Amino acid sequence: MNRTGRLGRLLPALSVPRGLRARLVVAFLLVAAVSALTTAGLTYREARNAILQRSQDGAVNDLRAQVNSLAPELAVPPSQSDLDFFRVQLERSGKSRDWDITVHYNGVPDSDQGGLRREMAVPTDFKNSVEKRRVPVFQRIDRDGDPWLLIGMPVRQSDGAASALTVYAQLPLSAEEANVEALVSAARGGALPAFALAVILPLVAARGVLRPVRGLRQAAGRIAEGKLDTRLEVKGADELADLSRTFNDMAARLEESMAELRRMEANSRRFAADVSHELRTPLAAMAAVTDVLDEDADSLDPDTASAVRLISQETGKLVRMVEDLMEVSRFDAGAAALHLDEVDVAETIRKTLQARAWQQRVAAELPADVRARLDPRRLDVVVANLVGNALHHGGEPVRVVLHAPEPGAGRLLIEIRDSGPGIAPEVLPHVFDRFYKADSARARSEGSGLGLAIAQENVRLHGGTLRAANSPDGGAVFTVELPVRPAPVRDDAAPDDAAPGGGTPDGSPGADRPTAGGSPAGGARADTAPDGAQDDQADGPAGERPAGGKENDTA
Repeated sequence: MNRTGRLGRLLPALSVPRGLRARLVVAFLLVAAVSALTTAGLTYREARNAILQRSQDGAVNDLRAQVNSLAPELAVPPSQSDLDFFRVQLERSGKSRDWDITVHYNGVPDSDQGGLRREMAVPTDFKNSVEKRRVPVFQRIDRDGDPWLLIGMPVRQSDGAASALTVYAQLPLSAEEANVEALVSAARGGALPAFALAVILPLVAARGVLRPVRGLRQAAGRIAEGKLDTRLEVKGADELADLSRTFNDMAARLEESMAELRRMEANSRRFAADVSHELRTPLAAMAAVTDVLDEDADSLDPDTASAVRLISQETGKLVRMVEDLMEVSRFDAGAAALHLDEVDVAETIRKTLQARAWQQRVAAELPADVRARLDPRRLDVVVANLVGNALHHGGEPVRVVLHAPEPGAGRLLIEIRDSGPGIAPEVLPHVFDRFYKADSARARSEGSGLGLAIAQENVRLHGGTLRAANSPDGGAVFTVELPVRPAPVRDDAAPDDAAPGGGTPDGSPGADRPTAGGSPAGGARADTAPDGAQDDQADGPAGERPAGGKENDTA
């Protein structure tokens, strides 16, 4: 029963033709088969009727002619011997028709003698119909599987009045049936070439239709691969040619649109890089001035000291934003490169927390002897961004958990968990977008809005992934997945501190980066206050993340 059920499920699937070519062939075959069967059926019926009608008309006319020739010689009223002699004459005259005759005359008993060749039995209902209607009647009957024609013909007198004499004849239709069978055999023999032609024609038609369709599919595939200069060759003036022209117009407009988008994107990237380069030199000078003013702030009156500190703080934010924009420009230009080294991952994370005086605020679970080939500076950027983000916009305590890779897995996990309200579901898809704000009406934050985006780019550069989610126990969870052995980096990658436009980031050969309030090139900064206390306004890469209604504004 199970086997029957499986066959029942397989047969419908096998019966459905797949592909346009198969459907065209099947459709042509179905149309040809239905048309051929319909035509053959109608032709067979009409030909059979025509053959039999011609045969029975000829037999009726021959019998009427013989009766009209011999009936005047019959005595009236005839005796039984006269009727038998009349019957024998009719049978002898119809040897070519091979008919059998019986004669009936009202008032004279029917003779017991049969025909010269075969016994003849006239059905009672047929005889009653002839006697009652007094008109010639014929009927095709079947006897022992053979077709016969039965004729009943009343004889009229010379004045046209009905007489008491009726002649019945039967003759075989074997010859006519043989003609019909020959016709069927000929039709059956011609069906094979017709079906072969019905297969060839759709194949030729399908080839003509499928060739441009196949070309269209291949061209669409090349367009999907980014080859926007792909075009189709237009042949003819039919619907397929119109489709090819429409496709070419679409591809041309798409190519123009993409070229314009690329030009605008390149301009915007160049603008951001150029602005960042131009701002670095004056910002370096401003940062140096604010450092001097900070040292003398305590000797100034309170209002002036407050203004000096505000200027110093905003200058530091501007320096960090310029550094982040420079880093983003490197990623966009493909100039960011990895400097891989064999590192102790737990020790690297521990140094990141120590450099920012976060040991008391962050609980770390760092198993020993977890080694990987990573870029330590970029790993510092990633951890600093995510931990600072959790401290500023999540909730303490914050936990950093390092998961050693499983044997043979080749990938390690770093989780940063906070105890805050978590991230709103509608914000989750956008946490790594640049300058994303969950609430556009809120005040400006201290971050640049690029920290999480930079962290994600650094993880991707290693061939890893960075995911954000909400923990079932509350709070947000950022998961970093890194390969223990990243793929080899291409040798022609530009150095990390190279600006996309060439030269050093500030546009001058050998120029040092601003150090006052600034950060390393990766957007991370090991800035602690002189007395070892944390400077909350200068956490380097630590920025904001949207918790509830907050924006993704990371430093």
